[in-house]
Amino acid sequence: MTTTEYRRILLDGNVVDVRVDGTDLVAGDGRRTPIADATHLAPVEPSKIICVHLNYLSRVTELQTALPKAPTYFHKPVSALNAHDAAVVRPVGCKWLNYEGEIAIVIGRTARNISPAEAGDYIRGYTVANDYGLHDFRDTDSGSMLRVKGADTLCPIGPGIVEGWDFRGKRIRTIVNGEVRQDGNTDEMEWDMHYLVADIARTITLQPGDILLSGTPAISRTVYPGDVVEVEVEGLGTLRNHIVEGPTPIRSDVGAQPTESEEVLSTAQGGDWEFRGIRKPAPPQP
Repeated sequence: MTTTEYRRILLDGNVVDVRVDGTDLVAGDGRRTPIADATHLAPVEPSKIICVHLNYLSRVTELQTALPKAPTYFHKPVSALNAHDAAVVRPVGCKWLNYEGEIAIVIGRTARNISPAEAGDYIRGYTVANDYGLHDFRDTDSGSMLRVKGADTLCPIGPGIVEGWDFRGKRIRTIVNGEVRQDGNTDEMEWDMHYLVADIARTITLQPGDILLSGTPAISRTVYPGDVVEVEVEGLGTLRNHIVEGPTPIRSDVGAQPTESEEVLSTAQGGDWEFRGIRKPAPPQP
């Protein structure tokens, strides 16, 4: 299957859609710029970013839990959107920023009340994503994940949108400072890309440019200012970001404050999952 990759960059001070041609990016008017010299933007401007909680079987096994009967979701604000080669900001006063390498589905046509068999016709293409989570706020928001997953810069996607890509049997890896941390395959997914799109579109109209994040494999762990995090997906390329500390602390005169409860630490560090409120299977009775 032939694939084509499109990106959005700053070119001579303007936002320009470009096509990848070897090691160059080509604008519609013929201007060319080397990929290595480009300032990337998020390749799409969504009206919403919807994310599935659990999908990869290795992650389910790691958490010592079971998948629900159907997917469950949360929402990242569009203000969390970020780009390839950009900084991901960890606020002062927070410690537990975790990566989650993912694949993002990009909607190409308005979708509502479609079947999984039809969903592929409504997908423009796919891009790489990193669903960062600020687990210092794990103890607030009653499961909505808003503060955990919704802070500014915590949704980098890119570098481009690849059209004509087949999601089946593709390797996905997250690499931190040159060391592989996550290593999974899309065949681990309980619900594939077409199913997720059709499921959401039953009740929520999906517009062109909207993004659905499709889940992460096992081993989401904490990263720190100075770290370089890459998510590499077979056929989609590599999304690279670096972690920085923000210039100001979380305000202490309003709202829930960062915590280090057992749930926060076990989620961020991959420790004892009992503390997340998930019961481990009882040992067999003699």
